[in-house]
Amino acid sequence: MEEKATFEQKMERLEQIVHALERGDAPLEESMALFQEGAKLIGDCTKALDEAQQQVKLLTVKNGTADEQDFDPAEAGE
Repeated sequence: MEEKATFEQKMERLEQIVHALERGDAPLEESMALFQEGAKLIGDCTKALDEAQQQVKLLTVKNGTADEQDFDPAEAGE
């Protein structure tokens, strides 16, 4: 998968890889290549999520100072 793929595209590809590996019908070499691709995608997605979390922390400002609270999706709907 190309490096410029979106987070969502990478997650979709990762799902495809997981399903292919779960089927267990691919030859060993292909399974290993899929596993390696999946591991890279997991790293890319984790990095993107970590960067997004840092951006949320930077954008959360309270009284002029950063308020590093964990993101609560329930509070986001308020």
